[in-house]
Amino acid sequence: MRLHDLKHRPGAKHRRKRLGQGESSGHGKTSGRGGKGQSARSGSSIRPGFEGGQMPLIRRMPKRGFNNASHTVEYIPVNLAALNDFEDGARVDEAALRTLGLANGKLRLIKILGNGDLTKKLTVVAHAFSGAAKSKIEAKGGVCELIARKPAQVKLPASTRKPAQPKKVG
Repeated sequence: MRLHDLKHRPGAKHRRKRLGQGESSGHGKTSGRGGKGQSARSGSSIRPGFEGGQMPLIRRMPKRGFNNASHTVEYIPVNLAALNDFEDGARVDEAALRTLGLANGKLRLIKILGNGDLTKKLTVVAHAFSGAAKSKIEAKGGVCELIARKPAQVKLPASTRKPAQPKKVG
């Protein structure tokens, strides 16, 4: 058996559908595109799920289920090696990190990561510390201070809420 002896299994290969070869071919005149309209034109394509402008089914259905992404906590990462820019004994907080350009972006929470080596004794104030970062800071005689985050507001069940007071008209 050689490569040139290999053959496709019977029924695996089909001829290409030849369009526009006359009415008697079965694929003539409109060539399988139906009558007139948007889909009969050349270059036309309608994205999947498009329903001609009416509200699509996927948007009419109610949203259900759990979405883990809404519960994520995102931090601005700051590596230990970057903290060597501060003077020995300095207090490193969010404002100091932002002025040096080490914590940029819209995110409010800062996490100190343990990449690199720290050469100075610092008091570092952040929302979170990795285990390696905390041990390296404390090994140099520094202090790690955690900023307490606000707890998520919990909605009370309807039975424990105060009833709405009627508005006075007049």
